[in-house]
Amino acid sequence: MRGLAFFFGLLFITEVMLILVFGVDYRYVQAAYIEYTWHIGFMDLPFRMVIPCVMSLLMVGLLQLYLSRTFTGRAIMAVSQDQLALQLMAADPIKIKRIAFAISIATASLAGAFLIIIQPVEPSVGREYIGRVFAICVLGGLQSLPGTVIAAMLLGVVESLTATFSGPSWAPAVSFGFLLLTLAFRPAGLLGR
Repeated sequence: MRGLAFFFGLLFITEVMLILVFGVDYRYVQAAYIEYTWHIGFMDLPFRMVIPCVMSLLMVGLLQLYLSRTFTGRAIMAVSQDQLALQLMAADPIKIKRIAFAISIATASLAGAFLIIIQPVEPSVGREYIGRVFAICVLGGLQSLPGTVIAAMLLGVVESLTATFSGPSWAPAVSFGFLLLTLAFRPAGLLGR
C-alpha cells in the first residue's frame, strides 16, 4: 500500500512540474501518416488510430512471448508468488524486480507515445485513465496479458455503446459496474487463475 501511495504522490509531483514547465495547454504531435485513412466498404479506419492499435498489440504480444518463453520472463512472473523459491532457482528477486520495473517504464512510455498520436495531451491526462486501467487489469486477470487485451476491447466496446446510446457521462459508470460484477462473480478475472 505504501508503494501505491508513493507512486500517486510521484504522479502529482510530476504533474505539477509539467504544468510549471509546459503550461496547461493541450499538445499535439504531427506524424506523416495522420492524414491518411483506409476506406473499407462503409468503414473508415484512420491511420492515427490503426497504427497505435497495431503497434500496441504487437508490443503486448512480444511482451507475452518474453514473459512466457524466457527464464527472466518466468522469473518476473514468479517473483510475485514466491521469492524464496525464486532464490532457490539461483535468481536474485531484487534484480528481477528491477528488470520488471524497467520493462513497465518502457511499456508505459510507448503507450504514452501512442496516446499522443491518437489525441492531444496535457499534464493531467493520466487521471482520465487511471480508473479505466484498474478496471481493465482486474477484469482481465492481474497476471494475464491476453485477459487484459480482451478486457480492454470489451470495456472499449461497451463504453462506446454506452456513450452512443445513453450519453458519454455514463461510460465510466459502466466500467466500474463491470469491475464490481467481476469482483463479485469472478475475482480472478476473465483469464486469471
